[in-house]
Amino acid sequence: MTPKILIIGACGQIGSELTFKLRQMYGDENVIASDISYNNAEVVNSGLFEILDAQNFTALKVCIEKYNINTVYLMAAMLSATGEKFPLKAWDLNTQSLFHVLDLAKAGVIKKIFWPSSIAVFGPTTPKDQTPQYTIMEPSTVYGITKQVGERWCEYYFNKYNVDVRSIRYPGIISWKTLPGGGTTDYAVDIYHKALQDGHYDCFLSENTALPMMFMDDAIEATVNIMAADKEAIKIRSSYNLSAVSFTPKEIAASIQKYLPEFTISYTPDFRQDIADSWPKSINDTPARTDWNWDHKFSLDDITKEMLSQLQAKYT
Repeated sequence: MTPKILIIGACGQIGSELTFKLRQMYGDENVIASDISYNNAEVVNSGLFEILDAQNFTALKVCIEKYNINTVYLMAAMLSATGEKFPLKAWDLNTQSLFHVLDLAKAGVIKKIFWPSSIAVFGPTTPKDQTPQYTIMEPSTVYGITKQVGERWCEYYFNKYNVDVRSIRYPGIISWKTLPGGGTTDYAVDIYHKALQDGHYDCFLSENTALPMMFMDDAIEATVNIMAADKEAIKIRSSYNLSAVSFTPKEIAASIQKYLPEFTISYTPDFRQDIADSWPKSINDTPARTDWNWDHKFSLDDITKEMLSQLQAKYT
């Protein structure tokens, strides 16, 4: 069965690149992009596009029926740093949209769901190094709370109603195509822009704050692969740990200096430091590698090389 796909939040950092990948795989006519505004012209003009608020159940159902959608990628969310400024808005968006999609799947309107979780589900009491798949989860941010709650509901809907929902816990995502979107790990995107524009970056995290990170190409590959896997291969219906590389601001600066020796960095930690301190330093993702053959391709130096060359071309 050819998937007929709706991407909710298609103008966001991951959603935009996922849209192009899925259109390349399944054809423009089979991938409908949607978001609450036209703020990403490249996505809007690349194929079928709908204005859609995932918190509006009726509008969502009408869109799904209009295009005979059988697969939904729910990428809309308010991220960690923004969520701390607007906690109730983050809660409403991140949970209501998931319930609407799960309920449509329960009713048989759609057949398969991808919903992203995050390393934000972990908290200060979680083991920091090589955080295991099953461990203590006491998130200290609104974003993390919404993702942990979402994981529990995904598993519940699978166990109770056989809803085919699949999820991965994204680490920090690094991409040259879209600007930072209000996440704590977004320093690792912004730093490349500032390196080329100003030759200096003032980091909002301290120099030795290690966090799990991933290049966008790897994140998209993981997303596509888990959805393509046989249903029987997906053993975890809450969300899979996913890992690629872990590094500190100091290490990413050193990687940039291999290509831009004059680049300098300073450190002025703000409220995002507390968020970062509550998250793991590195992730153990053995179940994902075992169950559906996940593997990453990009090292830190690979990421730096790609980011600098692509952004340089963009700016010139």
